Amino acid sequence: MRAQLAAFSAGGIGDAVRAVSPGLIACAVVGAASAFLSDHYGGPVMLFALLLGMAMNFLSADGACRAGIEFAARQVLRVGIALLGLRITGAQVVALGWEPAALVVGGVAATIAVSVLAARVLGFDARFGLLTGGATAICGASAALALSAALSPHPLKERATLFTVIGVSALSTLAMVLYPVLTGWLGLSDAQAGLFLGATIHDVAQVVGAGYSISTPAGDAATLVKLMRVATLLPVIVLVALGSRAGAAQGERPPLLPGFALGFALLVAINSFGWIPSAAQVAGSELSRWCLLAAIAGIGMKTHLRELVTVGWRPVLLMLGETLFLAGLVLVYLRATS
Repeated sequence: MRAQLAAFSAGGIGDAVRAVSPGLIACAVVGAASAFLSDHYGGPVMLFALLLGMAMNFLSADGACRAGIEFAARQVLRVGIALLGLRITGAQVVALGWEPAALVVGGVAATIAVSVLAARVLGFDARFGLLTGGATAICGASAALALSAALSPHPLKERATLFTVIGVSALSTLAMVLYPVLTGWLGLSDAQAGLFLGATIHDVAQVVGAGYSISTPAGDAATLVKLMRVATLLPVIVLVALGSRAGAAQGERPPLLPGFALGFALLVAINSFGWIPSAAQVAGSELSRWCLLAAIAGIGMKTHLRELVTVGWRPVLLMLGETLFLAGLVLVYLRATS
């Protein structure tokens, strides 16, 4: 990556573009194929991008595509995360009132804290618990990618990120199917069901699908609560970046505030003032989606399936436990306030 930046600074923009183009095109093709499969056959698009990328991992070996795949997995990823800020405004958060806000903040904090402790008990590095807990508590695969980008370098970070994205996507899809049935079985109102779905299901798309499968009011409430969870991504990233900076050696400390987090905050602020036209919001959100798809395809291309097979049952148990903990926490809140 330093070599690529040096090429840009030296005026070799054309050379740098040619160096990354084959890999970027490969990632874009995998992303497009994943979107097609998701649109026509259902299923989480991020999971499709991961699996198709892993099937093409031979492209990440030394060759024409390697530089572009690295670029997609790092730089394109950060652009996609920053553009997530176009999804939310301060008014949306305020409209929900303080009680759902307190539930969201408390749920995110408690889930991450429990995840870190559980990871330690199961013999993992605390950063793995932070990664899986943040993905479960905030916004699924997008949060996993954002937190991974903010964490300090580690030899197993990409493997942990890939496993987290696969696990959280699978659990989110399962929750989308089962949770609406659970809300009916428990006799929750539309407002309560929307709050439960928005506060517990991992990915935004699955929240929307589950909420509107019950009713329009439930879907609206679920979407707003979910967007509030997405809004917690910024403070969590800042705290993670501060922790990574404090734990790193003097010469390798990451920036105090990652550039993608700053871009995320800036877009949320601008969007909150209504300065971004609706057409630009839609276009930016779609661009964010494609950037994240290309990035996760690149991460998949860099990973071999046999590396995931060796993880064992403990990571699966950790992520399942995090999901059940968050769902139980929200149900206790609903019972206490009903």
